[in-house]
Amino acid sequence: MRLKNLLGIRDLDTEDILQILDTAVLMKPIMETKNKRTNYLLGKIMVTLFYEPSTRTRVSFELAAKYLGATTTNISTSASSVVKGETLIDTARTLQAMGVDIVVMRHPMTAAHRLLARHLDAVIINAGDGINEHPTQALLDMFTIREKKGTLKGLKVVIAGDILHSRVARSNIWGLTKLGARVVLAGPATLIPKGIGNMGVEVYHDLRQAAVDADVIMGLRIQLERQKSGLFPSLREYNMLFGIDERVLEVAKEDVLVMHPGPTNRGVEMSSEIIDGENSAIEEQVTNGVAVRMALLYMLTREGVS
Repeated sequence: MRLKNLLGIRDLDTEDILQILDTAVLMKPIMETKNKRTNYLLGKIMVTLFYEPSTRTRVSFELAAKYLGATTTNISTSASSVVKGETLIDTARTLQAMGVDIVVMRHPMTAAHRLLARHLDAVIINAGDGINEHPTQALLDMFTIREKKGTLKGLKVVIAGDILHSRVARSNIWGLTKLGARVVLAGPATLIPKGIGNMGVEVYHDLRQAAVDADVIMGLRIQLERQKSGLFPSLREYNMLFGIDERVLEVAKEDVLVMHPGPTNRGVEMSSEIIDGENSAIEEQVTNGVAVRMALLYMLTREGVS
């Protein structure tokens, strides 16, 4: 891999993405063995540094590292020197002074990881920065689609919901378009960023219209914690207009793949029948997240990267 850190999908070219996905294919069988432990990262130390809540991403990274033989530790900022006023750079330098090899960080500030990368020798992996990017989520989404559909080229992928506040949407747009997918966004006008059409996507404010002949439909969580009031009247009305249900799947392709980065708000972004239905790949996304993160940890710690 030509990069030392993973800061965003925007930094990757098509070959980088395909190399990661191909490596994840080799990593996934490790998860299915009785002894889920290899020595690929033996002697490496990984820290997860999360300034925002997480279950799937943090645990997924920790399991991925352990399956590869690394030692891991988690730092909760609420129980660290951050609450005493320590800066991000000082926290990171302290970790590096302790011999940490990999820092996986989630931070509310856009580009916080790029700041970190300028000051640390350790591998930096972006686990989400503000409303900017969530590269590993996009990679696991692409892996899941390719695993189910065989390719991403030419597929119609609909991303529906709170596009404005979604770092998942941005990373997926960068990645999916690079791999030749047709990306369609759907959501209320108040939740669609101005100018996002310049990223090579189509924009609809009618979900059923957007979903016609869709190969993949991806719902996004309504991020109330990032929103100002008044962006839509109520969760009930949002669900009526933009919730993914049987009516939406009726106009999509019969084998449409339903996805969601989680956590899902049942009855808001999509109905329970859809979440638990035969078209859903939501649980498989979680499984594939571990495989993709194993691939990244393996590739980013190989000797000879620039």
